[in-house]
Amino acid sequence: MQFQHPMRIVLLDLDGTLTQSHPGIIACVTKTFEELGRPVPDHAELMRFIGPAIVESFARNGIPEGEEMERAVRIYRHYYSDEATFEDPKHPGHKVAGRLYNSVYEGIPEQLQRLRDDGYMLAVATCKPEPQALVVCDYFGITDMVDGVYGASMDRSRLEKDQVIQYCFASIGFDSTQDHAVMVGDRWTDMDGARKCGIPALGCRWGYAEPHELEEHGATAIIDRVEQLHDVAVELLQ
Repeated sequence: MQFQHPMRIVLLDLDGTLTQSHPGIIACVTKTFEELGRPVPDHAELMRFIGPAIVESFARNGIPEGEEMERAVRIYRHYYSDEATFEDPKHPGHKVAGRLYNSVYEGIPEQLQRLRDDGYMLAVATCKPEPQALVVCDYFGITDMVDGVYGASMDRSRLEKDQVIQYCFASIGFDSTQDHAVMVGDRWTDMDGARKCGIPALGCRWGYAEPHELEEHGATAIIDRVEQLHDVAVELLQ
């Protein structure tokens, strides 16, 4: 999809920025460690699974590359994408896969609508595999709030946030000589990815960052509340 220049683009992380996704991710990670016969990480470590690519988090917790890593990813994706195991927050009594054991943060739809009304292009840029991200965005109505959804590849060739941002830029015909973008996210991966791509990073404290994480990874600005999103994103795109 091509857009007219100059573009002003707000890139939006998904987990921890648009959606409160920890219930589903943690439940699926827990299932994975149980089926592997490994001790389940403590709560603080489980929370660190939100944001980075799943293989990075598994590796950080001692799962070696090779057959066991491939099995871990298969188990996780089974519960996250296929197996309706968890209670649906939107429809009590109905079971859903982990990716839908999730909810949109209050106020996000209103902030995205304000940005679109003011002429900004919106794109989800997530390290979640793109097919999974599309299902989540469709289910929660996010797809209709943005101009595109861009994610990691299933074959692990596009994993890091800077790779996803560059993929998004290539898809929309981004021209760094005349177009402007800001990355909005809640984790170090978003801050690092933005820096590598030469764009400002807006950190969100309502997500899953640990204390000082956003500052230590060079956030251009940090907001505490969802209702600040529109105004500060606009400031960073001036």
